Amino acid sequence: MTDEPEVLTRVESGVGRITLNRPKALHALNHPMCDLMIAALLDWRDDDSVLSVLIDHAGERGFCAGGDIRMIAESGAGDAVAARAFFHAEYRLNALLFDYPKPVTAVVDGIVMGGGVGISEPAVVRIATEHTTYAMPETGIGLFPDVGGGWFLPRLPGFAGTWLALTGARLKAADTVALGIHTHYMPSDEIPVFRTILAADPAYPVDIANELAVDPGEAPLEAHIDAIDRLFAHDTVEAIIAALAAEGTDWARTQLDVLKTKSPQSLKVTLRQLRTGLHLGSFADNMAMEYRLGGRVVRTHDFQEGVRAVIVDKDNTPRWSPADLAGVSDAALDALFAPLPPGEDWTPL
Repeated sequence: MTDEPEVLTRVESGVGRITLNRPKALHALNHPMCDLMIAALLDWRDDDSVLSVLIDHAGERGFCAGGDIRMIAESGAGDAVAARAFFHAEYRLNALLFDYPKPVTAVVDGIVMGGGVGISEPAVVRIATEHTTYAMPETGIGLFPDVGGGWFLPRLPGFAGTWLALTGARLKAADTVALGIHTHYMPSDEIPVFRTILAADPAYPVDIANELAVDPGEAPLEAHIDAIDRLFAHDTVEAIIAALAAEGTDWARTQLDVLKTKSPQSLKVTLRQLRTGLHLGSFADNMAMEYRLGGRVVRTHDFQEGVRAVIVDKDNTPRWSPADLAGVSDAALDALFAPLPPGEDWTPL
């Protein structure tokens, strides 16, 4: 056991430093970690001595593999009060970063999924390295790509965000930079150089990143972008699956096989989330939508079963219910997206 905090916060040479410090859990976020980050960001927001913020992780394994899924599932199996409280704090953290008045840099030097995307995607500078692996794999555990996924994913080029959200595909740095998920690529051994220069010139992380960034190489996804934009443009999951089946290529068949392993409910929730999020007027409106969804989806059979199959028992054979897309009714989706009772909605800080 250690008494060291799970998030290290301090100010160094004009830079507000936030370092995730839960390496054994791949820095997965929990409620106290969100509270620590919110407190630091609020302290620094009006502090003239803090000119920018840097988010990174301690140790060799990182960046952040998501949220505390076991806790969320255990709470969702009961009254979901703790799960909703976590979402409330996490989404406030996401929104605080999105609207932060000082430049934020996230060094995404490792796995970045779920909650890790939520604290890095709002940053102005998002640095990927050769260690970066990005994914939003929530449809595989009966969830949906929250933490702002409804805002960021549909705003990626074409329909790449829809493909990423439905399939949970994993990308390396060349692809994430090509899509604009991350803004810069640096070899990991250049990150200490970035930090050193930032300490000397803390107000201008974009300029420093521009100077140090190098070409991550050819993006493998480029070969499939045209197909993604055609096949994932449809507004129903059934139409996407039909288009993939009709395409007949090896790549399309692979995507089809992947989609068949995902929760039918999650696929439909996710597609509606993204199509709705594209037309919302603000990031806060999107987070309010995701909060309504989150508190309900964690209580569903598919989330409980997905966590059991993937995280608890690790047999990777979830038994979804409904078992197919036809069983997921519009009425069931409407209930998940419905407004909350007065006074229960999520609000930003």
